Amino acid sequence: MKFYAVIIGTEILNARREDKHFTFLRDTLAKYNHELFASFIIKDDINLMKNIYKLILDDKESVMFSFGGIGSTPDDLTRAIAAEVFTQEPLQRNKDFEKAIIERFKEDAYPHRIFMSDLPKESSLITNPVNNMSGFSLENRFFFVPGFVEMSHPMIEQVIKTHFAKVKEKIRYTFIAQTSEDTLISIMNILPKQVELSSLPMLHGTNGVSVEISLSGHDEILLKQSLELFYKELEKKQIEYKNI
Repeated sequence: MKFYAVIIGTEILNARREDKHFTFLRDTLAKYNHELFASFIIKDDINLMKNIYKLILDDKESVMFSFGGIGSTPDDLTRAIAAEVFTQEPLQRNKDFEKAIIERFKEDAYPHRIFMSDLPKESSLITNPVNNMSGFSLENRFFFVPGFVEMSHPMIEQVIKTHFAKVKEKIRYTFIAQTSEDTLISIMNILPKQVELSSLPMLHGTNGVSVEISLSGHDEILLKQSLELFYKELEKKQIEYKNI
C-alpha cells in the first residue's frame, strides 16, 4: 500500500495556521510500521484538488487521508470534488448523517448545516468522537475527515487501527563514511531493487564532507550483501567509516 496525505487549507499556505496533520499521520502510521508515500498541502482550489485526487486514484495501491473541506461553507469543496473524481456521480443525501445533524442542531440544521450530509455515493461514515459530525470513506481506501485536529486525529487513528494491521518492521543498516556521495555512486547504482537506499550528505566547515548511507528492506541477507559492497569499496579506497 502507498499512503497519501492531502491537507487542504489555504490558511496553512498563507501562514494563518500551522499544519499539524503531517507529523501526526506520519507518526501514527509508523506505529504500525507503515510509511507515508507522499503528502500534499494544497489551496482550496477546485482544479488543484481534482488533479491531486485523480493522481492518487490512478495509483492502484493508494490509500488516502484527506483533511479539511467537508463542512457547509462555500469554501468547503471536498465533498463535491470527491464525488466527481471517485464516483463520477452527484452527491447523495446520507440518511444516517442527515438524522445525526437534525438531532444535534434541531431547527438550526437548516438551511445550511444539513448539506454536510450530502456525500459521494456509497460513502461509509467515519465516527467523529467530538461532536458526531462524521467524516466519510470510499472503498475503505479513501478517507475524508475535518480539518480540526481535535476531531480528525482520533478519527484517523481509529481508521488505521481498524483497516491497516501492523506489518513486519523494515530492517535498517546505517553507516557514516568520511567521503562524498560521489565516491559511492557506482555501488548505489547496482543495488537490488528490493533494497531501499537513503544517501544524506553532510558538510563540515569549508572542505569537510561525509555521507550517511542507510539501507532498509525486509530481506536481511540481501541487505547484508549490499552493505558489504559499500564496505569493500570504502576499504579498497582506504576511507574511514562507522556504523550507527
